[in-house]
Amino acid sequence: MSTTYKRISGDAHIEVPPNIWSKGVPRSFRDIAPKHIKLPNGGDGFLVEGGIYQGGSNLYAGKTPEEYNPIGLKWIDMAGTGDGKQRLKEMDMDGIDVEVLYPGVGGVINMTKGIRNDDAYHALIRTYNRWLVEEYCAPDPDRLIGVCCIPSRGLEKAIEELEFAAEMGLRVVALSRFPSGKDYPTPDDDRFWTAARDLGMPVTVHVNFPRPKDKVFEYPHLPPAHLRPPDYVTRLARYGIRSALTVVQMVMSGLFDRFPEIEIYFAESQVGWVPIYLEQMDHNYSRHRHWAEGIYGLEPLKQMPSEYIKRHVIWGFFDDPIGIKLRHEVGVDKIIWGGDFPHVESDWPNSGAALARQFEGVPEEEQAMMVAGNAARFLRLQ
Repeated sequence: MSTTYKRISGDAHIEVPPNIWSKGVPRSFRDIAPKHIKLPNGGDGFLVEGGIYQGGSNLYAGKTPEEYNPIGLKWIDMAGTGDGKQRLKEMDMDGIDVEVLYPGVGGVINMTKGIRNDDAYHALIRTYNRWLVEEYCAPDPDRLIGVCCIPSRGLEKAIEELEFAAEMGLRVVALSRFPSGKDYPTPDDDRFWTAARDLGMPVTVHVNFPRPKDKVFEYPHLPPAHLRPPDYVTRLARYGIRSALTVVQMVMSGLFDRFPEIEIYFAESQVGWVPIYLEQMDHNYSRHRHWAEGIYGLEPLKQMPSEYIKRHVIWGFFDDPIGIKLRHEVGVDKIIWGGDFPHVESDWPNSGAALARQFEGVPEEEQAMMVAGNAARFLRLQ
């Protein structure tokens, strides 16, 4: 029997203190797991390889701008930092049926950035993903949709964690880099995309991948540095923000030609900028494709860039009145709301009022798609 969802938050975060989810790490790596410390300002901090982490705008929910102060935060006192049972109560307070739960700013992705030992890094990723299933989401896995974190230090481990997610019953995975672990797409990535397709596993990106440090694309032909023009793929993303470059990299790699079934959800991207991004991307493609194809050895796209994006990319928003006005330029079926609880963008426990303000004049059928229906379809909840 299908369930009717009234409100699904497609972007929320688990901000449980990192020494809680990491307690199950194998004994040989416990020295590397995050350790709770008290900071001189009285707040909570966590000692990790590479430095000390303390809370900030990730611990905001339930406060007003006048009350909020990012200094000296005590995690245990904050909304959104408890276990799965507490989270269900917080969802009920906000009228949320289901939450898609990404790791928080204090989650496994940030806590493992500075770890030099790859075995320890992968052990902490696996510990977090297992904890999602066995502890945090266990009180109600139909409402608590934990996002499996895919490691970014090599393709084999990425595929291994994808398969683990499917085996454990997790419904969605998140990439923080291209599957091979590089800052740009490579042919090897197709092994991951094939596995995701065959497993029926939805793939999401939280906002974007980190901006590449060295290069953004592996061109078939690269002229000598003294003859090299401005980077072509970067130019195509010129009039977009945040998620723009990651999406263009995917389009230009031919990902959506090779995998026409795949949709990718970019959470917390906002949508108001998307129409001009699509318009200007096509404009730049038409103006620059001929020299770029000649110099870089690229094959022409089979469609305009915007057509791929309109078909294969879903965008997330939290508070974006302009984006809602332009929703038909993006595609009402390609927009997912997320409350971003408990981060500073959150309106918890008053998300309903924030949505009503943004949705003034929007037909109820379209509202239902953006706050529940699109997310339910993407996550295969119906």
